[in-house]
Amino acid sequence: MHSERTQQAGAVGELDPGFRPLLAALAAARAQGTGESFSLAWEREDGCVARHDLPLPPDADRNEDYFRLVERVVKFLLWSAGGWRLRLAGPENICRRLAADYRPGGRRAFDADLMQRVYGHPMTVERRAPQDMPAAKDAALALGGHLEGCRLGFDLGASDYKICATREGEVVFSAELPWTPRDYTDPEQHYQKLNAGLKQAAAKLPRVDAIGGSTAGVVVANRIMVASLFRAVPAEKYAAAQDLFLRLQKEWQVPVEVANDGDVTALAGALSLGVTAILGVAMGSSEAAGYLDRRGRLTGRLTELAFAPVDLNPAAPADEWSGDAGVGALYFSQQAVNKLAQLAGLVFPDAQPLPERLKEIQARMAHGDDVARRIYATLGTYLGHAVPWYREFYDFDHVLILGRVTSGPGGELLLDRARQVLRAECPALAEQVNVFMPDEKARRVGQSVAAASLPELKGSC
Repeated sequence: MHSERTQQAGAVGELDPGFRPLLAALAAARAQGTGESFSLAWEREDGCVARHDLPLPPDADRNEDYFRLVERVVKFLLWSAGGWRLRLAGPENICRRLAADYRPGGRRAFDADLMQRVYGHPMTVERRAPQDMPAAKDAALALGGHLEGCRLGFDLGASDYKICATREGEVVFSAELPWTPRDYTDPEQHYQKLNAGLKQAAAKLPRVDAIGGSTAGVVVANRIMVASLFRAVPAEKYAAAQDLFLRLQKEWQVPVEVANDGDVTALAGALSLGVTAILGVAMGSSEAAGYLDRRGRLTGRLTELAFAPVDLNPAAPADEWSGDAGVGALYFSQQAVNKLAQLAGLVFPDAQPLPERLKEIQARMAHGDDVARRIYATLGTYLGHAVPWYREFYDFDHVLILGRVTSGPGGELLLDRARQVLRAECPALAEQVNVFMPDEKARRVGQSVAAASLPELKGSC
């Protein structure tokens, strides 16, 4: 890979010429490598470890570009896998700076605080000798693929939620229902809205045997530890919001299983294609992602790629929640469409929500509008560079993309451009990795159907 080609492919004819793919920086570091490595590892629950080894150039401790790369990899690995203890084997100066970033008040205080809420441990950073670094270890969770019986499935988004009813694997009802969870200050609003949709779907079945769900955020044992859906809920009511799905199980008296929407995206792809080693990326209100390993199992990784870096441009826009720049939420979501539309000179009413702005861009695309075409081409350029970057951290053969942003002809253009960039930049990898979209219906409601397959049960209708 050549960084010059990367810069050209990412800039020509696009709306974001400042975009700097991270893989180009990694390729430069490899070209300068001494043969030694800078090792880093995040530990999470049950001794699981995500590890990455970077090439070590001769001037590493004085090279600001190299520090920026290391810092981005540390953060990417954190949000791709999760963790509360960071172990480092590398130059003392870089290790000290990284430790300062993740202390209270440091540049990555948001990340440290959120991970403490997820794992219940304060974040720590330790420098180790290379021989004392832990090996990588993931969990192996066998969830999903259960099609028997009468099931309800749901997929919770930021502007709507999808509901389906299935019987012996066949969809008998599906719907997209509006809701505005970011405005709900009382968890009861979330519960009543979701439960009403479930009852609507249940009316199409002779009985309900199980309920499966897909949701943004970090889910542990059917509890949402952290989620943007609950950003309006005050601290004193947050525990009730976290127990939303446990309450559903108590009321319905059937098995309930809920997973992160990214993992359900990957599961949807695996079910539709009958494949494994798949990374799913849902481009909706934010970026959701999930991963199934070569044995078709979830790994326990967070895969919250909305917060994972993809752009080294120092002038890249910052995510409104984390405050960090160049992360996935601004490249693979409705937020990305809005960003690019504004770069193209489009002006929207301040009160117009992002889903409505997306609809306007999609309508323009359907009528052959050049600005809309450039927006989707730029999204495809982002994705074409992201696929080989993501593969540095995940072992996959398939990348499934879906979500509201991919609907319509814009999604087809996005996919075509991503494949073009991948072939130009990494021709060998382009032969190995299948980047694809399901059909239109599956793109919009497929996650709720896959979610319905999460619980295991006995018997059938």
